[in-house]
Amino acid sequence: MPIQRGASVHTCDSYAQTFQLLFEFASQRFGVTPSALALEQLDARLVMDFLAHRETDRGNSPRTRNARLAAIKSFMHFVEYWIPALLEQIREILAIPTKKTDQPLIAYLTMPEIQALLNAPDARRAMASVAGPCSMRALRPVCGCQS
Repeated sequence: MPIQRGASVHTCDSYAQTFQLLFEFASQRFGVTPSALALEQLDARLVMDFLAHRETDRGNSPRTRNARLAAIKSFMHFVEYWIPALLEQIREILAIPTKKTDQPLIAYLTMPEIQALLNAPDARRAMASVAGPCSMRALRPVCGCQS
C-alpha cells in the first residue's frame, strides 16, 4: 500500500489491525482458526456484526468504526477484480453506509476572532472587482509597479 497507493505507515497499521480484529471475530463466530476462514464467509452480515461489536461491546467511536469499514471496503475493491464470483457479496459489503459523526467545534478561536473572520472582506471578490491592474483597490498590483 505505501508504494502503490502512497498510504502512510499509520494507515497500513490501522488496516492491519482491522483485519486482525475482523479475522479473530469471524473465527470465533464460525468456530475455526483464522487461517481456515474463506472469503465466502466474509459477507455483509458478518461485517455489520463485527462493526456493531466493536462499537457497542468494545466502546469504539463512530469515527473508529468508519475507519475499520474503510479498510474493509478498500480490500473488497481489490477482491472484486480478482474473484468475480463474489461480486454480489462484495457489492453488499460496499453498500454498508458509514455512520455520521459530530464535527468538533473550533475551540482555539474566541467569539470576537470568529466574528472578525466573518466580517473580513473576501479577497477574491476584491480582486475580481478591480478596474485595472494598478488600481489602488487592488491588494497586490498585477503589473509589478509599486502604486
